[in-house]
Formats: sequence, C-alpha cells, structure tokens
Amino acid sequence: MALKQIDHGSNAYHQMVQLRMEILRKPLGLSFTKEELDNEKNDILIAAFDEDEILGCCILTKIDKTHIRLRQMAVQKNLQAKGIGESIISFAENIARDNGYKILTMHARDSATGFYEKFGYTIKGEQFEEVKTLHHVMEKILV
Repeated sequence: MALKQIDHGSNAYHQMVQLRMEILRKPLGLSFTKEELDNEKNDILIAAFDEDEILGCCILTKIDKTHIRLRQMAVQKNLQAKGIGESIISFAENIARDNGYKILTMHARDSATGFYEKFGYTIKGEQFEEVKTLHHVMEKILV
C-alpha cells in the first residue's frame, strides 16, 4: 500500500471523488456539487493506493495558522477494519505537523467517534447534525 498526496483534477483525484461518493454520500442520498469539488483545489488531498486502485482517502483543509481540519475520510467497504484508516490518519497527522499545524480537528460522524478516539482524538462540545447525520467535533493536539 502506498500513501501519497494527490493533485486536484488528476485521475487519482477522480478515483477519490468516486470512493467518497460511494462510501459517504450515496448512502445518504447526496452527491457533490461542482462548487464543493472546486473548493478542494487548495486542500491537501491524501490517498492510499494498491498499485492503481484507491483503497482509502481523506482531505486536510486549512482553518488558520495552527488548526487544520480532516474531512472526507473514507475506506473501501470491503477493506475497512484492516488498518488502512489507521495508516491514512497517521500519514495525515504527519503532513499536518510537517506543515506547522498544532491541532487537527474534524466533524466526525457519531458512528466513527470510537475509531478516532483510539488514535487520541477527543470529543469537543455537543452533538450536531450535518449532511443528514449526527456528528461531533473531535480534535487532537499534534506534538
């Protein structure tokens, strides 16, 4: 498995959008707007590949000089619970640290909070609804 940053608009990016669509959006009856995808041009796009096949992905979006947000974490359904998500999180945290960020934050679906807690993320504040699903803000101080 290779973890890497990918370029917006590349073939790898299109695979990433398709994976996110299948895992995160389609089950909720949602899709992406052109505007949403265009806004990802300045984000850090991360993907795990086995040769040319995407296994999982996430996006890092700058909030300010010290905070960065992890979004759109997805792993192929048949490959979940095999360590791919853990590898992606670790890779994303290292990239965030290398870029000088001190805090990684996210809007985690309630069904995924246990996964993130295993890696040192803590819930901040009250539960809220986003994209038809209950979420919590979670964060981790990067040291």
